[in-house]
Amino acid sequence: MIDFLRDAPVEGSLDVVWHAGWPSPKHDPAPEIQIHAYTEHTVILRQNKSVHYEAPFVFLLFGNDRALLLDTGASAEVAHFPLRATVDALVEDWLARHPRPGYGLLVAHTHGHGDHTAADGQFADRPLTTVIGAGLDAVTSSFGLEDWPHRTGELDLGGRILDLVPGPGHQEAGLVFHDRHTGLLLTGDSVYPGRLYIADRAAYSATVDRLLDFCATRPVRHVLGCHIEMTTRAGEDYPRGTTHQPDEPPLQLTTGHLHDLRRALDETAAGRGAHPYDAFVLVYRD
Repeated sequence: MIDFLRDAPVEGSLDVVWHAGWPSPKHDPAPEIQIHAYTEHTVILRQNKSVHYEAPFVFLLFGNDRALLLDTGASAEVAHFPLRATVDALVEDWLARHPRPGYGLLVAHTHGHGDHTAADGQFADRPLTTVIGAGLDAVTSSFGLEDWPHRTGELDLGGRILDLVPGPGHQEAGLVFHDRHTGLLLTGDSVYPGRLYIADRAAYSATVDRLLDFCATRPVRHVLGCHIEMTTRAGEDYPRGTTHQPDEPPLQLTTGHLHDLRRALDETAAGRGAHPYDAFVLVYRD
């Protein structure tokens, strides 16, 4: 058995250049899914922008008893986005190094928007697999998150514990995952280098405060959202629908960006529309 809490949080590698599409999408030589091993037990995948402009990131975390697949990307079609086959190969490879019987897979989501749930159906008939619905009722009941969104929860993958922090505001069933093994804070579309769409500003503001309180007492190595939409020029984003982003910044943010976000929310409390900041753009939709 692997002791996931020993010497935690462990340091992983983000020494990776994310594939950001191609000038002519139909001629893109890169695979539909880019795979990067952050650690031996943690894999980050990115859907190719030539397949879908959203290019969401997907996370695969291995525990002793089961793995967690967090989000399923923006495309349902196996021919264009073979997520099930990719995950099966990664699980098979991990089990070859760490053999154990009856190894399960849990499919969950950072929130319920279609670019994070599209390939759920690819896992519907997979053995030893549970797919948690993306709606609020499914999220709260499956994870035991009573008194939503005021209490956090825990998810045990078999010695690998993730803290579950309710994160509504972008979408009502938003959920942030903190991995104690790596110290990664997986924030979905709540915080990332891009356009932060706010559907409910009161709920979103409370989520940011909740994350700041949480991070004040937990080790967080990186804040990882699910998209990159900014350029490397402060406050400048790529237009929505862009399929080639040759000048994008890294995915990872820091807890310092959460403080920047808190200040930005205060500064734009009475605002409407889009408000660019160095590492993100606030977009109010309410």
